[in-house]
Parts: sequence; structure tokens; C-alpha cells
Amino acid sequence: MSIWEEVVGQDAAVAVLQRAARAAHEPGAAGMTHAWLITGPPGSGRSVAARAFAAALQCVESGCGRCHECQTAHSGAHADVTVVTTEHVTLKVDDVRPLVQLAQQRPSSGQWRVIVIEDADRLNDTSGNLLLKAIEEPPPRTVWLLCAPSPQDVLVTIRSRCRQVGLRIPPAEAVAELLVRRDGADPAIAGFAARASGGHIGLARRLALDEDARGRRREVLRLPETLTGVGAAVLAAGRLVDVATEESKAATSERDGVERSELLRALGADAGARTQPPVVRSQLRQLEENQKRRATRAHRDVLDRTLIDLLSLYRDVLVVQLGADRSEDEPGTGVGLVNAELRAQIERLARSASPEETVRRMTAIRTARERLAANVAPLLALEALMVVLTHRRG
Repeated sequence: MSIWEEVVGQDAAVAVLQRAARAAHEPGAAGMTHAWLITGPPGSGRSVAARAFAAALQCVESGCGRCHECQTAHSGAHADVTVVTTEHVTLKVDDVRPLVQLAQQRPSSGQWRVIVIEDADRLNDTSGNLLLKAIEEPPPRTVWLLCAPSPQDVLVTIRSRCRQVGLRIPPAEAVAELLVRRDGADPAIAGFAARASGGHIGLARRLALDEDARGRRREVLRLPETLTGVGAAVLAAGRLVDVATEESKAATSERDGVERSELLRALGADAGARTQPPVVRSQLRQLEENQKRRATRAHRDVLDRTLIDLLSLYRDVLVVQLGADRSEDEPGTGVGLVNAELRAQIERLARSASPEETVRRMTAIRTARERLAANVAPLLALEALMVVLTHRRG
């Protein structure tokens, strides 16, 4: 199986990266460069493409998917492939400096030393300038692979020195096929998950494999019909925040415990001791601060996914209101519904409002997402949204 098979719906980008990987194994061949910027919307597979490219650079067959080099590079176990991810708001100088030092070292066993930065859009001016110097004066066997949502999210001085490869949102059919082939998902559920996620591969996998996730989504999409007044709106907002808190805690608590145990073991500390030495307490405080930041981000990510689900519902309502889901001239044609299984509810919502009101509600959802991204208190942002979504009786 080729290492590129999980980079779904990105034929043009894969072709560019494959040519570069082949050129990397042919001295003097054109097409390879030392710095790449892989961009695309969330869920398009930026990090998957970067990891596949890193594996192809190490593989003598440019990504066969079977050899030791491919498998270890793709899994993150290859000694010469470093993948950097962050759950913080920014990548700081202290995060980047070790990478710059690492870039100066020759590969220990592979063809190239590859450094993947999955969140290059989080570089600030100081850390970005430090990375810029490393990219401007690259060692001969080092390759930088930077990932970001768009070129504009990366410092202009950095992106001007990178070769850019753009990804798109993969078609739902391609995402569904991947879920069936790779994860063994039921084809019908995989098709639903691909549509409901808007082509976001990670979210689609979660929906396809986690019944609880599908249940929470159904609960969210039932909310609009319960919003009959301000009181109901306030209660609904509180419920959404509570559910997001529970889900984010479930996603991070086990990892937090493992990290604490590993830190204590690395420091040679007794995990059962009532008090720890000052140096251990200092390290634990730093870890707890990082975990709190991660928990906050996870909470906001869950809420953002909730708002995207609501946006897909009102998108379907607007499609029905405009009659775009059917064609009188060509039966069976038209714009498909994301939430086709909820057609009865969508039609009720369509009859209870005008297209202008639906657009206003969609705009309110977008505003709520922007407020959450700007660190507005989640409960306040959602209460304001739920009031706008409240519908009239009758």
C-alpha cells in the first residue's frame, strides 16, 4: 500500500509531492527544495500529507508504504523525522530553538533530516524570525515542512522562502471510502459521517466510530426546535457549555494523569509522597499550567464543532426554503442536504421562518464562533446566539 493512500482527494498536491520525493533521490534533479509550506482548511489532511511526504523522502522508492523507513517515518518513530505539534496559542522561541539546533545535524540513518511543524501559523514574530534564519541558511540534508490553514496565516518572510502546496476539502465520497477501507466503518455510517463533518477527516472518523459522538450531535441538532423563549435559550446555552466541559474532560483527563506519572518517574520522585521537593513541585506546576491551557482549548474546540453542526442544519433549512434541494426539470437532482436524515425537522424549520431569518441565524452562528476564537466567555457567547436562534410560536 502506498504511503499516499491516506491523503485523500488531493491528487494535484500529491502529484507535486511525489515528483519532489523522486527528485530528492536523484542528485541534480529539479523539483526538490529545502522548505515547504502545506496549506489547507481544517480537516483537509495537512499533517497527513506532511507525514507522507516525510516518509517518501526517507524511502528509496519514494513512498512504497511497506518498508521500515516508510512505516517508522509515518508513525513518528523515525530517528530523522521530527514532528512538532502544539496545544498552546503560540509557538515560542523556546519551542523553536531546539529545532534550529537539530536542523544543523546530519541525518543519523535516513536520507534527510525532516522537521515537520504542524502549526506554523502559531509562530509569533520572535520565534518566526528565529526559524527564518534557519530556513535562509539551510544545511544540505535538512528539509522543513510547515503546515498552516492558509499562506496568509504564516509570516510573509517565511512563506516567501517556502514552496507552497495547497490542499482542498476532500470530497465526502473520498472520506467515506477512507473510513471504510482504513477503519472498517459501516459504509452507511461512513457516508453520513463524511457529510456531517463537511469533509473533515478527523471529525468524520470520530463520528463514524463513536456512537456517543453521534448521539451528542443529534442532541445539538434538536436544540433549535426547543428554543421557544429567552428562558429556554439560556438553559440551552448552559447545557451546551456543560456538555462541552464533560467531553473535553473525558478527552484530556486520562492523558493528564499519564503525563503526571511520566514526569514524576523521569524526575525520580515518589508518586505516592504527600509532599514533593521544591524542584519537583516547580515542574508539576508548569505541567499543570500547560494542561489547563490544553483543557481550555479542547473545551473551545468542542464548542466550535457544535456551532459548525448547527450551521450545517441552518444551511439545509436555507436549501429547502430556496427549493435548491430539488429540480422540477430533472427529478433527483439538486443540492444535497448535509443532514438528510433530519429532513422532517428541516422542513418544519423551513416553514417556520423566512430565508432572510435563516441567513440572520447563520450569521449569528458565525459571530459566535468569532467571539469564542477571541476568548469571549463561552456561556455569554452561546446565550447571545441562542436568543437569536429562538423562533416564534405559531
